Amino acid sequence: MNNFLKQSWAGLRILLALTVLLGVLYPLSVWGVSRIPGLHANAEAVDTTLVAVPREGDRYFVPRPSAATLPASGGSNKSEINEDYTKVVAERRTAVAQREGVPESQVPQDAVTASASGLDPHISPEYAALQVPRVARASGLPVERVRELVAAATSGTFTTTVNVTALNRALDSAR
Repeated sequence: MNNFLKQSWAGLRILLALTVLLGVLYPLSVWGVSRIPGLHANAEAVDTTLVAVPREGDRYFVPRPSAATLPASGGSNKSEINEDYTKVVAERRTAVAQREGVPESQVPQDAVTASASGLDPHISPEYAALQVPRVARASGLPVERVRELVAAATSGTFTTTVNVTALNRALDSAR
């Protein structure tokens, strides 16, 4: 019994020490390092284009749907044989077709399926092209100017994509 109590107290002390060390001191030290002059701007995600930032209104491009519930990230592990998923994709396809004024058959796959993380800022050039007329009409910019902005936000080595977050910022600057 005495040996059991010794081991229990030893385990409890280690648990408390590690909780304080890894749950309080380590996060505080990482936060403190991020406040060092010169590192602060890189530690904050204020101006990042690595995360999709959905904007309200027809004058902006719409990113891929998100399966994430902010502030967490993460996708869904449902496949196309899941009835709930198939229903959600069909509803999204109808909504996108109505918003863009096109037949459902013209809606690209990435317009209706969420990315793995649910935070991906990239869309296909086809989805961006589908949105150009709506964005041009709502923003008051000429269609050709909006296409130029899309081209400037398009990049890729193996897969060509359009960064919606960067594109929407460019739209704000173009007005």
